[in-house]
Amino acid sequence: MVPKRFLIMIMPTTLTLKNIPDELYKRLKASAEAHRRSLNNEVIVCLETVLLPERISVEERLTRARALRNSLPKDKFQPQDIDSLKREGRP
Repeated sequence: MVPKRFLIMIMPTTLTLKNIPDELYKRLKASAEAHRRSLNNEVIVCLETVLLPERISVEERLTRARALRNSLPKDKFQPQDIDSLKREGRP
């Protein structure tokens, strides 16, 4: 016999979605196919992405931004060039 303390298990919860708009379903299905996931797993990934985002401190975010900026060639990107490219649109 298994002791009671080992019987407490975290079981996944089942969720049923009803009345999903056709367009949303099509997009979800296409996304699942593109990522080679089941529809169920795609929904879980989408929910996790929105509801459980990675928490990054302000300091870490700034550190990453500065590292990225410092990794770019110093004289390749001039502010006027960036503004011009934004106005023209990206290829």
